[in-house]
Amino acid sequence: MVFTFGTPLSYGIFREPFSNAFGISSVALSGVFAIMLFTFFIGSGLVGVFGARFKARAVLLVCSLATGIIAPLLYFTGSIIGLTVVFAVLGLALGTAFVLVASVVPRWFETRRGAATGLIFVGNGLGLSVLPPLWQRAFTEVGVRRGFLLIMSVTAIAFLLAGLVCRRPPWAAQSTATADELLEWLTRLGGTRTFQLLFIGIALSFAWYQLLAAYAVDLFASRGLTAAGASAAFGLIGGVSIISRIGSGYLADSMGSRRAYLASLVCVTGGIVLLFVPVLPALIGAIFLIGLGLGGSSTLYIPLLMGIYSPEKDTAIVGVFNIAIGIAALAMPPLGTASVAYTDGFTIAILLSFVVSVAAIWAITVGTAEA
Repeated sequence: MVFTFGTPLSYGIFREPFSNAFGISSVALSGVFAIMLFTFFIGSGLVGVFGARFKARAVLLVCSLATGIIAPLLYFTGSIIGLTVVFAVLGLALGTAFVLVASVVPRWFETRRGAATGLIFVGNGLGLSVLPPLWQRAFTEVGVRRGFLLIMSVTAIAFLLAGLVCRRPPWAAQSTATADELLEWLTRLGGTRTFQLLFIGIALSFAWYQLLAAYAVDLFASRGLTAAGASAAFGLIGGVSIISRIGSGYLADSMGSRRAYLASLVCVTGGIVLLFVPVLPALIGAIFLIGLGLGGSSTLYIPLLMGIYSPEKDTAIVGVFNIAIGIAALAMPPLGTASVAYTDGFTIAILLSFVVSVAAIWAITVGTAEA
């Protein structure tokens, strides 16, 4: 889980080194990273829905193989098309590994599902904390191609180890639904107002972070931090989220996933408001609140959804809502980058993040109330 979210949401750090190494504009690279996020969320979501009949172990081993294959490819391609293929495959492998682990592990727990989910999602928090500065240092110390090779090789080994041990519990029946039956189920599901609101709400619950990741490092640097310090500050958001990933899981078991999830989004909104204030104490407060909210919202949507929908559709449900997150991911990185580039400032980008977080609170509140 450390490598699933940590790499694709480090794309703000990739932009400048890749632009210098391959001579491609930052706006064009934002499109490449948007495709990576598209396959990370939507591609892996489709795998989760239609690939639920395959054993989790086999799918994870395929993810390991795909990651290992693309690790050295930057030595053989530097074109925009080549980079698009590399990052599309990378996103699909990382996202599929996330969907499998996130949907299978909670099935082992009945009464403490929130706490168990929070513990496994600590891996995501570690990834968001460790991977951004690690990528920054790798690019600085050994260059883009070698740094990519090294970190991708470690990722492939991690997925190989996960594939060797991850399996559904003996009492969880393996899905036998055909493609036609799954399409019929999706059609019925999509026709309900509850699903429509939750689909929008979950998408927006991640969209604010996808926007933030596109400009956060540059924003922090404009507030007086060095390039390394800005990357570390962005990674600190993931570090703070580790605390809330554990705490929010236990909180959800005691007060309910809905209340805990909405509280996390309120923390996010408060942190984004503090980004408007151009002083260091406000920036520190923003990082803390955003980290708390990120940990809760990115962890609790799993038990929130499994409390509404049948757990027998575990991987399919996580896959469907990964598609929602992916639709937002396709638009957010270019939107965040363009809003900074064409306004020569960060005010509009921060305002967009605020509006998205407020809209997420509304959609989740109404959708869960109707459920």
